[in-house]
Amino acid sequence: MSEHPFLERDKHPVWSELSNDRIKPEITIALERAEKNLEDIRSLQAGQLTFQNTIKALEQATLDLDHAWGLVAHLDSVCNSPELRSAHNEMLPAVSAFGAKIPLDPKLWLAVLTFSESEEAQTLSSIDKRLLDETLADFREAGADLPKDKKDRLEKLSSELALATQQFSEQVLDATNDWQLVVEDESKLSGLPETAKETARLTAIEKLGEDKGKNAWIFTLHAPSLVPALQYLDDDGLRQEIWSASNELGCLDPYDNHKLVSDILRLRQEKAELLGKPDFAEVALSRRMAKSGKNADDFVSDLHQKTLPFFNQENKELEAYKAEKTGNPPDLLEPWEVGYWSEKLKKERYDIDEEDLRPYFPIRSVLEGMFTLVTKVFGLKIIERSTLFEGKACNQTGADDTPVEVWHSDVRFYDLYDSEDKRLLGSFYADWHPRPSKRAGAWMNFLKTGEPQKEGIRTPHLGLICGNLTAPTPSKPALLTHYEVETIFHEFGHLLHHLCGEVAHRSLNGVNVAWDFVELPSQIMENWCWERESLDLFARHHESNEPIPEDLFAKMIKAKNFMAGNAMMRQLAFSKLDLVMHRSLASNLPEDLEASLQDRLSDYFPKRKTTPRTIVMRFSHLFGNPMGYATAYYSYKWAEVLDADAFTRFQKEGIMNPRTGRDFRQSILSTGNSRPADELFHDFMGRPPDTNALLLRSGLAATNN
Repeated sequence: MSEHPFLERDKHPVWSELSNDRIKPEITIALERAEKNLEDIRSLQAGQLTFQNTIKALEQATLDLDHAWGLVAHLDSVCNSPELRSAHNEMLPAVSAFGAKIPLDPKLWLAVLTFSESEEAQTLSSIDKRLLDETLADFREAGADLPKDKKDRLEKLSSELALATQQFSEQVLDATNDWQLVVEDESKLSGLPETAKETARLTAIEKLGEDKGKNAWIFTLHAPSLVPALQYLDDDGLRQEIWSASNELGCLDPYDNHKLVSDILRLRQEKAELLGKPDFAEVALSRRMAKSGKNADDFVSDLHQKTLPFFNQENKELEAYKAEKTGNPPDLLEPWEVGYWSEKLKKERYDIDEEDLRPYFPIRSVLEGMFTLVTKVFGLKIIERSTLFEGKACNQTGADDTPVEVWHSDVRFYDLYDSEDKRLLGSFYADWHPRPSKRAGAWMNFLKTGEPQKEGIRTPHLGLICGNLTAPTPSKPALLTHYEVETIFHEFGHLLHHLCGEVAHRSLNGVNVAWDFVELPSQIMENWCWERESLDLFARHHESNEPIPEDLFAKMIKAKNFMAGNAMMRQLAFSKLDLVMHRSLASNLPEDLEASLQDRLSDYFPKRKTTPRTIVMRFSHLFGNPMGYATAYYSYKWAEVLDADAFTRFQKEGIMNPRTGRDFRQSILSTGNSRPADELFHDFMGRPPDTNALLLRSGLAATNN
């Protein structure tokens, strides 16, 4: 047993020792260690400053704190409880304030600035020079040149933002878990696929007990329950009730996020003004590929105009289809009708729906096939390890290995090697299914970033991927939708970016890149979910192990861009909403934020009989983190342009071509933030990105007509 398990960085976390009562004392120790490391830098005289004792020492000063707090934050995401929440929130202000004060410390800034003008600084290697330049930029952007009163306010702002965004996340989680719909009349479930029906029954047994639950079905606001209910339930009233609860998420007491959203926007605007910027976009985007809020906005607006004709046509077709089937005149749809009638139109037009594909996507087959794919394409080998939870074996691989402890019995653990030199590049945890203590969505994170040691060998990285995908039932394995398969590939792409990183400095490695570049490695992976050659590796029927039949595959490809205009516009609406709030409204918040957004984004939203609320009050991407995707939601589409274009090289040279895969690994996955993102993309493609690639792939390019 470790004396300080949160501070142990030399081995994998021992999750059973990471108790809530240790958080305060161990984070306090980590803060004290970090402060001592910073004091060592402050005490250096000008003539003593070197790259190692100043720039590198500054990067490493908070390693214990970053590691320990990363574990606390991770547990808060996957094992949330009142006790953990209390311990986390008690230390959050101190941790946030400590991080904020570093670039505002005049002695540290003087040390960095003085070293940057030294003779050694002029002769640094390119990667060391990159770390110096990024450090200088970090300090300047954080306000290192500001007067003391503004620095003091910036420090306080960081704590206030951290607390407000943490509370936002907690309320979204609590509101999601607080709602359920109990159905006791099985006839009301007409149209619902058996997989979703069985999941609803199991949820009822879990929540109501065996006696009451065996004759009931429970629907929740978690995606594996919500999505099929809105797509398939014939009962219009049930769909309306479920949709309405989702629409009100984060809007009603005791989980009303209206004040928090306003507070977060005001705090971000104040931060921008203290830094001499007109709005938060100019704070966040200056070192990203877009460079400015205007460029991001122009990018979104351009895609909007190109998508709008397809978007409008699709909605007219859907309204006409419903009218034809019901014998009523064409009219606007209710929002709870859209998924239902879309699924029916898709089924009629292409003779396919998501449920036709689900039997071919058992999660184990998907994972094993994906691992085979990255072995073939990127020269990697993945080996699963046995695991322990609460002292008991919960996943035996059959191999003679040492079990790895995990935080829940669902969690799996893997090692990732280079196929050629057999080097252990890193390891990762995978946690795929929903539970009440786990936040919604899917994400990748890192727990350790390796670095070259004195002998030149890099220590392995450690990461994780989490999701809220369809869970197994007593009668069936976890059978996924195709969209859920794409989610796994997406998050695994982020993970590869981390685990394949070969940069000499932690802070420049892996996913520590420009935010509008970080989605390229994740989104490009989704392309392999649509290609016959790669699908045959992982799309196997859970009973027969047969691949997807050719006729079903043909239908799947024909239906690929069904309602693509609406899918594109939905993401553009989120991006525009983000930019409008942070660039236009935050400086003078309207009394009714919702009404103002509805007015400004009217041609981004589909017209419905009942106007849905915007996603703002549950938009964790924007408001669940002090920075997060704030002013940067456009990054998904920006990076999608990059991935659509980059994948054309695979299509030309062979989607399983190991030379192309190695080039991608060397140019993109292993290089982190060692050079500007546009240079890395140019390395792989030999040219700048083709901005039309995304529209062509989505079937939304005018030239396709």
